[in-house]
Amino acid sequence: MTIDRPAALLGVAAGALTLALWPAVAGAYGMDLVVKIMIYAIAALSLELLVGRTGLVCFGQSALFGLGAYATVLLAPADTAASLLWLAPAAIAVAAGYALFMGALSLRTRGVYFIMVTLAFAQMAYYLAHDTPLGGGTDGIYLNFRPQIALGQTLLVDIDRPLAMYYLVLGCLAAVFVLLALLGRSPFGHALAGIRINEQRMRAAGFATYPYKLAAFVLSGAIAGLAGVLFAVKDGYVNPEMLSWHFSGAILLMVILGGIGHLRGAVLGAFAFVLLQEFFKDEAVFGDWAEHWLLGMGLTIIVSVALLPRGLIGAGALVTQRLRRRTGGS
Repeated sequence: MTIDRPAALLGVAAGALTLALWPAVAGAYGMDLVVKIMIYAIAALSLELLVGRTGLVCFGQSALFGLGAYATVLLAPADTAASLLWLAPAAIAVAAGYALFMGALSLRTRGVYFIMVTLAFAQMAYYLAHDTPLGGGTDGIYLNFRPQIALGQTLLVDIDRPLAMYYLVLGCLAAVFVLLALLGRSPFGHALAGIRINEQRMRAAGFATYPYKLAAFVLSGAIAGLAGVLFAVKDGYVNPEMLSWHFSGAILLMVILGGIGHLRGAVLGAFAFVLLQEFFKDEAVFGDWAEHWLLGMGLTIIVSVALLPRGLIGAGALVTQRLRRRTGGS
C-alpha cells in the first residue's frame, strides 16, 4: 500500500510548515515539548535507516544517542561556553566511531544474534556511564555552560533563547530528513534496498554487502549522535538512562508506530509516541491512574500494531485510497 508522490510531498510540506509556524501559537511548554519530540524524531530517523532501509533490527541505538550526549558534556570546557561548530562534530565523531566498532563486529552475525550483539554493545556503554566516575554514575553530569554557535569570540546564534533552540533543532531534523531522502534515491540507497530484500541475491550479483551495511551503520550512528548532542544542549544534563535498552526499545517503537520503511513514518511515530506518553501521564485526565501510565501506553501500542500493521503511514494511505474511490465513484 503506497501513497502517491505528490500526496507524500504535500504531507511533508504541510508538516514542515506546521512545525515552522508552531512557535507563533505555542507557549513555552509547547515549544519545549516539540523540541524534545523533534530530537527523538532524529533518533528515530537514524534507526529507520537501519531497520526500514537496510533490514537490520538494531537494539543499540540508545548507546549511540547517549554517547553523543555524554561526549558533548565531557568535551565541553568547564569554565566557558563551547562553540557548537567544533563541539557537535567532535561528539558526533565519538558516536560514529563507536558505531564503526559496534558494526564491524555485530554485522558478522545475523537475525536474532545481531539484535543480541547490538544490545550487548549498548549495555557496555550503559555500564561505563553508570558504574564509573567518567559518566558521573547514576547522578549523571551537567553542562556548566550551554554551548553556543560562535566563531571565535563572535556569537552567531544565541541558543539560550528558546526560539533559537527550536529552529536549530528543526533545521537539523529537516537536514537529516532531506539527507536520508536523497540517500534513498542514490545508488547507495538502492544497494541498501537490495540488501534488505535479498542479501544473498545481491552477493550473487557481485555486491560486497558488508561494506554497504557497515557504512549505513556508521551513518546511522552519526545521526543518532547528533540527536544526543541536541538533547544534551537542550537539557544541559545527561544520565545513564539514555543509554539503557529501554530507550532503544522506545526508538524502535517510534519507527514501528509510524510505519517501517518510511522516513515520514519515523517522524510521525516519534510525535505519536511522545504525545501518547504525555496523554497517559496527564493527571487531569486520569487522576491517580496517571501513575500507571505505562499500562495504558502498552495497551495502546498493542492495539495500534494489531490494527495498523503498516503503521500510521499505512493508515493514511488507506484513508487516501478510500476517499479517492468515493470521489471517483461520485
